[in-house]
Amino acid sequence: MTTPECCTPTTEGKKCCPCKNMPAVFMILFGLTFLLRALGVISIHAASIAWPVIVIVAGLQFLLRGMCKCCKTETK
Repeated sequence: MTTPECCTPTTEGKKCCPCKNMPAVFMILFGLTFLLRALGVISIHAASIAWPVIVIVAGLQFLLRGMCKCCKTETK
């Protein structure tokens, strides 16, 4: 499998596709939900709704991984 063009370093300094960072973003949001609840910033009701939504969206993102234009590659 080849590396997507968007993730290949060039002299122009192209950065990797943003979808590659999504698992880390979802982990941070998941942890932040519990931290804010523990600090009393958000209510237990808001936290009990937020974390399942974050997990569902993360799962959908994993299912749709590779669907963005820059991540589609052909295997050789």
